[in-house]
Amino acid sequence: MSGAQESAAKLPAHIAIIMDGNGRWAQARGLPRTAGHRAGADAVRAVVRECRRLGIPHLTLYAFSSENWNRPKTEISALFGLLLEFLGAEVATMVEQGIRLQVLGDLDGLPLAQRTALRHAMNRTADGKDMTLNLALNYGGRAELVRAARALAAEVAAGGLAPEAITETALADRLDTAGQPDPDLLIRTSGEQRLSNFLLYQCAYSELWFTPVLWPDFGAEELAKALNDYAGRSRRFGKTREQADGC
Repeated sequence: MSGAQESAAKLPAHIAIIMDGNGRWAQARGLPRTAGHRAGADAVRAVVRECRRLGIPHLTLYAFSSENWNRPKTEISALFGLLLEFLGAEVATMVEQGIRLQVLGDLDGLPLAQRTALRHAMNRTADGKDMTLNLALNYGGRAELVRAARALAAEVAAGGLAPEAITETALADRLDTAGQPDPDLLIRTSGEQRLSNFLLYQCAYSELWFTPVLWPDFGAEELAKALNDYAGRSRRFGKTREQADGC
């Protein structure tokens, strides 16, 4: 295997990122929180492009949690305005780059304008084969599991599924990420070290990487640090180190 092939083999197939620190970035500069979110949107563009360049097949970004509705209305309005700007500016590029957009979370709970724009963007990018970009919006890991459990329960009640047929695979097939691999690498910025109700089922064996860098300052260089660290890890999936290494 060549050096280039070996490096590619060590790249994760799915990266998930908890994008944290926009508010603190703005506060440190004496700017309103909305300025931090705008800078954070620029970081999203940079990271998506870098992942596409590297050939990462799946990227999931935690953009707006179901708990974020507790934030001030002006901040929420600004966030959703930035979402419309992002979609308006980037969808054509996503189509050109073969990037498929998916939404994780309760899409129906979003405002009409954003809901409409997201569905339009997903339709336009549906044929993308080179990369899947998941935006977790109005998303909570526990709520996702509840939705999946309800779907399974409804199928059992209708007689279409036997209780003993409820397996891990059956549950995974009813999650928002159905058909996609679980994240190999979970990154969280800003120094916080918790999952915050993000992809609770899917991240059972994800490698975790935390950085004190605030999200607006996270770019290709910081991503490279995370990927270099990931490449040096031995993934065990419950095995001993010797078993994982084939000893």
